[in-house]
Amino acid sequence: MCKLCWTSVVVLLLAVVGMGYKFILSGEVVATADGREAIVLEPAERDMVLAEMRQFLVGIQGITEGIVNDDMASVVAAARPLGTATQQGMPGSLVRKLPLGFKQLGFDTHVKFEQLALDAEQLGDGEYALGQLAELMQNCTECHEMYRFETAASLQEAQ
Repeated sequence: MCKLCWTSVVVLLLAVVGMGYKFILSGEVVATADGREAIVLEPAERDMVLAEMRQFLVGIQGITEGIVNDDMASVVAAARPLGTATQQGMPGSLVRKLPLGFKQLGFDTHVKFEQLALDAEQLGDGEYALGQLAELMQNCTECHEMYRFETAASLQEAQ
């Protein structure tokens, strides 16, 4: 009887670890010919992620313009809405599909926007903010070098 219990525990533990890997770490990705991983999403999910990236670009433009014009209030206004609070709107079904590396880059990018806003507000130093922006944009570059977004339909069409 005890052997059966232990066997059941081991099987369940392996199932939990396997599901954790699939849904938390690996996400739903496929290798592509260009060397990046394609993250496979539903069309609405893909649109949501791409819209967030466009918000990043708008924010980066506002930050840059604020620095050039020595208007740190504009820098704060452009960076703050892109901080960690914005992540709370992401549905769990989408987050499960994202690989761990993408989630880490995304979270770090939000943290960097938040820190940039805080430092711009407290320090008022455009040079420092520009350095933070350069570091933040390394995340953007790394992400675009590593990942792209596809739908299941677009992958089928490509084959």
